[in-house]
Amino acid sequence: MAKYILALDQGTTSSRAILFDKAGTSISTAQKEFAQIFPAEGWVEHDPMTIWSTQISVATEAILKIGASWDEIAGIGITNQRETTIVWDRKTGVPIYNAIVWQCRRTAEAAQRLEKDGYSEMIRKKTGLLPDPYFSATKIQWILENVEGARARAEAGELCFGTVDTWLLWNLTAGKVHATDYSNASRTMLFNIHTLSWDEELLRLFHIPRSMLPKVHPSSHVFGYTDPKLLGASLPIGGIAGDQQAALFGQCCFETGDVKNTYGTGGFLLMNTGETPYICENGLLTTIAWGIGDKVEYALEGSVFTCGSAIQWLRDGLKILDSAQDSEYYASKVSDTGGVYVVPALTGLGAPHWDPYARGLIIGINRGTTKNHIIRATLESLAYQTADVVAMMKEATKLTVPSLKVDGGACKNNLLLSFQADLLGIPIERPASVESTALGAAYLCGLAVGIYASKEEIRANRSVERVFKTDKDDAFRKERMAKWRKAVERSLGWAVD
Repeated sequence: MAKYILALDQGTTSSRAILFDKAGTSISTAQKEFAQIFPAEGWVEHDPMTIWSTQISVATEAILKIGASWDEIAGIGITNQRETTIVWDRKTGVPIYNAIVWQCRRTAEAAQRLEKDGYSEMIRKKTGLLPDPYFSATKIQWILENVEGARARAEAGELCFGTVDTWLLWNLTAGKVHATDYSNASRTMLFNIHTLSWDEELLRLFHIPRSMLPKVHPSSHVFGYTDPKLLGASLPIGGIAGDQQAALFGQCCFETGDVKNTYGTGGFLLMNTGETPYICENGLLTTIAWGIGDKVEYALEGSVFTCGSAIQWLRDGLKILDSAQDSEYYASKVSDTGGVYVVPALTGLGAPHWDPYARGLIIGINRGTTKNHIIRATLESLAYQTADVVAMMKEATKLTVPSLKVDGGACKNNLLLSFQADLLGIPIERPASVESTALGAAYLCGLAVGIYASKEEIRANRSVERVFKTDKDDAFRKERMAKWRKAVERSLGWAVD
């Protein structure tokens, strides 16, 4: 009897699989990190075959860990790093180039040309996005222009494009299904979020053949079934959503004005705006939150490119941490940063600056500065970037933000969340299960395959583990934010020739 939902959580630095029961409890987890490829400064790639092999491996491991069988799985939900772009041969399934990761800045000049040529307003109105190398369109264009023979093969209908969800779906179904969901499609800069279709004007602008693109379905939908030769069972794939939209759903942010932040590799703040797509001009993105049945809901998003990856840099780059988990221990050894500020613009800055040429900065160092101050300042930078985005959302919507729901790996850090509450002046809610992203994919799948009858039934599962509150006043917040913004200004445009 089927009693679990399998969530495949394909992230930027690792592939994970989690088995959930109907109550939303994590029963078994497996995870594998994989290599990051940096061919040039600002370039980031992944091996698509490694993405696939690690993902199918951890799926099997999660099931074997508890001695379960495939026929106990009611369905599969997929959530994924968004915007990351893969192009592969339609017949062989072999990628023609590495996956170009969402963090990659190689198409910064192409994005700037779009802005200079006056396409920003058209792109914003149709897609809710800004011209930026972050999104998939310029990445696809780069592959077609730089991989030998790619454009001719694409125009002959021989190539498929997909974000990571589409790549996994294709492989799980042995090439039978080439599809995505509304949330992932809305991150490509090719999808009209009002008509819910691939936009012909945008396809012409980027010279991308329509034949490359996947079909688009609601996020809670039976996309297809796993190939029995792969898993020994034909299982429904019933939910797909980009990682941040899945986290919004997993946090049960079902009402207009609900807000969550995910502290992952990047930091992503989303506000549910219901059936209204707010098109903003202050650096916030408008995106599709999810589609269920014939109803689509939208969200406002502020994207911070470097969040948890800043802590990884302390570990792998500076080598002043043995593990990311040690950051709270060392940061707590000092009462404050000693005046040090870290701007972690390691791959440019996202909202509200959208500057691909910004670069990282450590400022305020003196003879008394220790590694503990730098670690604490790096942790605090996650909270500063989040506070910038919250301020933008309040200004754009005129809504009061009563609390912030948080998830992602770094939200286990109590020092970070306490400082976040100090900066925002509102309660920070950490759920009992911080696996909101995978849980959202599981919930979307559960709706599609009949595990849940409604969102209200899902909401009954939610529980909060801890609420962080502040005793700081507005003067504290204003002083800290002013210094932070002064530091950010000095990092902008650094890599411009």
